[in-house]
Amino acid sequence: MNNSEKILKTLSNLIENGILTSKDLKKEISNDLKFKKDKILNKLELVSREEFEVLKSIVQKQDKIIKKLKNNTKSKKVKKS
Repeated sequence: MNNSEKILKTLSNLIENGILTSKDLKKEISNDLKFKKDKILNKLELVSREEFEVLKSIVQKQDKIIKKLKNNTKSKKVKKS
């Protein structure tokens, strides 16, 4: 039995027993979808925009330093000749 069948079976049982109103049903579905979304996002190991921007700035700074070092080594090689 797949997940959608389980959900439908649970909802039909609750409706048959008269426990669930339309508002409760909406709330239950909303909570279930939020939980599944969070579970998927955790599996993907996504980072926040803020974390991404911080890492991006660090990489850009390192790239500038590497370029400067490369230029310095090229100029030193030319001077030695």
